Amino acid sequence: MSPPWTALIRTHHITSRKKIAKLRAAASAHDIYALLRSGGCPGIMYCQGRSESCVRDWVAAVQRLRYKDFQLATKPAESEAAGSDVQAASYGKLEEVESVREFGARMQGLGVWGWWRRGMGYARET
Repeated sequence: MSPPWTALIRTHHITSRKKIAKLRAAASAHDIYALLRSGGCPGIMYCQGRSESCVRDWVAAVQRLRYKDFQLATKPAESEAAGSDVQAASYGKLEEVESVREFGARMQGLGVWGWWRRGMGYARET
């Protein structure tokens, strides 16, 4: 089985419940797992899917919502997930967290913590 595809998006904030509902519908339609850090600054979105097209289509759906300060922090690419105790993502689902700390813990659980830190600018490329 090939590794999943991932992307990381950063925005100014994610507060609109209407936009979150559209993101939830897009996650289901494109059969991807999405994790949002909502409620304030910064807005962070992580996307994981089985194929490049699923992830690219979801990223395009996010762009159409015209979020303030939209930045594709890491372009869609095959996952760099590391570790044997990596949690499996539930495709077709969107989850929300309220803090960057909790978001980071979820990234660690998914085995992409180092990748996420580099994408957010918290760590340098090695």
